[in-house]
Amino acid sequence: MAKINDLIEQIKGLTVVEVSELVKALEEEFGVSAAAPVAAVAAPAAAGAAAPAAEEAEAKAAYNVVLKGLKAADKKVAVIKAVKEISGLGLGEAKALVEGAPKTVKENVPTEEAKELQKKLEEAGADVELA
Repeated sequence: MAKINDLIEQIKGLTVVEVSELVKALEEEFGVSAAAPVAAVAAPAAAGAAAPAAEEAEAKAAYNVVLKGLKAADKKVAVIKAVKEISGLGLGEAKALVEGAPKTVKENVPTEEAKELQKKLEEAGADVELA
């Protein structure tokens, strides 16, 4: 238990971006996912063929909100503020994320929330994709 407590203390000292990178590295190393389990909707056996891409997109339960870039350079400050608010990052981390686009702002977001976040970022002047 002491090792676990030591690890927790070390993780507390990391930035949100560093924790995100740690999670990704652990997922790759151990072949697991930190995402919450999502109940899959099974297609009827009679359907036989795989669903078309449009139906798959509609059936997707969670999205990653990806900042692809800025629509205009003069919108950078507004986009940084929106990213900061959405992600919970500090100002410097939010600025680095915006400047390093394309970058994922938030992962595994429910469909409705993802669309709201996309709208908020686009209103601020960002080019956003739901993946």
